[in-house]
Amino acid sequence: MRDLGVGFGYLLKGQRWVGRHGKQYGFGLLPGLIALVLYAAALVALAVWGEDGVAWATPFADDWSSPWQGLFRSFLTVVLFALGLLLAVLTFTAVTLLIGQPFYENLSEKVDEDVSPDGTAPRSDLPLWHELWISARDSLRILVRAMLWGILLFGLGFLPVVGQTVVPVLGFFVTGFFLTEELTAVALQRRGVELRARLTLLHSRKSLVWGFGTPLGLAFLVPFVAVFLMPGAVAGATLLARDLLGEESAEEEDAEDGVRVTS
Repeated sequence: MRDLGVGFGYLLKGQRWVGRHGKQYGFGLLPGLIALVLYAAALVALAVWGEDGVAWATPFADDWSSPWQGLFRSFLTVVLFALGLLLAVLTFTAVTLLIGQPFYENLSEKVDEDVSPDGTAPRSDLPLWHELWISARDSLRILVRAMLWGILLFGLGFLPVVGQTVVPVLGFFVTGFFLTEELTAVALQRRGVELRARLTLLHSRKSLVWGFGTPLGLAFLVPFVAVFLMPGAVAGATLLARDLLGEESAEEEDAEDGVRVTS
């Protein structure tokens, strides 16, 4: 249970860090704004032409009598939009990180330099195109996992009582886990940690991951909030990644020195 609070603490520390570094925060907003425009356009298109798409995909219902045809197609249109919205929530972070790879790499490095006892940050020797390829490949793998969970939870949502109580809670925890994976990937990939090893690290400290990612996932449901929280989320995820790898920060070292002096 302690790790839940620690994870949430990293989320707050990340937001405070970008609050103290306005230039990094400003640059970190750009990828989120670009991704927001793209997703908004896609969701508007789905809302406008979704019903036509459902009608095209269900020709067998053309001869159904009223009101069954309308009810059936309206239900499928709502389900289609709900799935599109779920997909947007699950993929927004990955797409934003892909668009903003250079921005967030730089931001994460600055956080490492700021909190590292020796003022240095791990750096990748890979060219940018290779880093983008790895990021896109790993994001696709995570997306497949997230979609499988999403389909499972969507199906369980039709169960009486459980589907309206337990399943939504599980959905937020699942979303929080995958959000944290995507965000910590910026710092961990720079350290050469592969996807499988990253997932093992995250599974070893699930409470820490949930404490960070679940409230962030809830916040991301509010329109526009994800854009403004993303830079701080990357900063906080970098601090969390250091914790997962057992790397000391300047604050921890100062605290240990204080204990030694006191004793």
